[in-house]
Amino acid sequence: MVRMKAPRRLLGLFAFFLLALQAAVPARGAEVHDPLEPLNRTIYGLNELFDVLLIGPLAQTYGELPQPLRTAVRNVLDNLSSPVTLVNDLLQGEFDRAGNTFARLFINSTIGIFGLFDLASELGYPAHKEDFGQTLAVWGIGEGPFLMLPLLGPSTVRDTVGLVVDRGALDPFSQFAAREVAAARAIGETIDTRHRLDPVIQDLRRSSLDPYATVRSAYLQRRAAEIRNRRPPAGERGYEAIFQEEEGNGVANGR
Repeated sequence: MVRMKAPRRLLGLFAFFLLALQAAVPARGAEVHDPLEPLNRTIYGLNELFDVLLIGPLAQTYGELPQPLRTAVRNVLDNLSSPVTLVNDLLQGEFDRAGNTFARLFINSTIGIFGLFDLASELGYPAHKEDFGQTLAVWGIGEGPFLMLPLLGPSTVRDTVGLVVDRGALDPFSQFAAREVAAARAIGETIDTRHRLDPVIQDLRRSSLDPYATVRSAYLQRRAAEIRNRRPPAGERGYEAIFQEEEGNGVANGR
């Protein structure tokens, strides 16, 4: 019964956030819409404290595991996220990309042994990710105010709605897996991502005069690039390197 009631609550929450989002869209031409900056900075500071005390040390320990094992973990986590990407590909009308995602999901879930091995990339089906926040953007929904979420890091109202929908409605693993298994997946994603992002996080802490502002700008630029399927505007350079999903690159405070 609890499982049956959850989608109804989700739809109500989703509708509420959409109404709030439409009311909070910044004026055209505004570079940063951060009316909650004092609160966001406080949350950023708490996230940093939590990272220093727990997540960072766990990520360091994880980094001592053999590289092939870490790669297998990353592959499995990416494969589990493929259904969400597939649905959002379709919702955005990106049918070629949806075909690519379906091929990746099929190949890696079968001969790739439940995603342990990314054979799809070797066969010419490169990975990409889509989420419902990007889908809302493609549908013309504004991003709304910038938010710094506790533990989760930088976001916007639109992307927070997208996160709720992805995890609450579009992700079959979250819907059907036991809570303990879903929690283990979330912890694994957090630690794996944090490990890969450590060099840039440390550099940001050492060199940035205002880490919060840097993270905010980087996040907004990265999301804009993702909505364009990572095709940056001609001549534009920003902080996207902070968010690269490659070994040794990433985002500060972006869980």
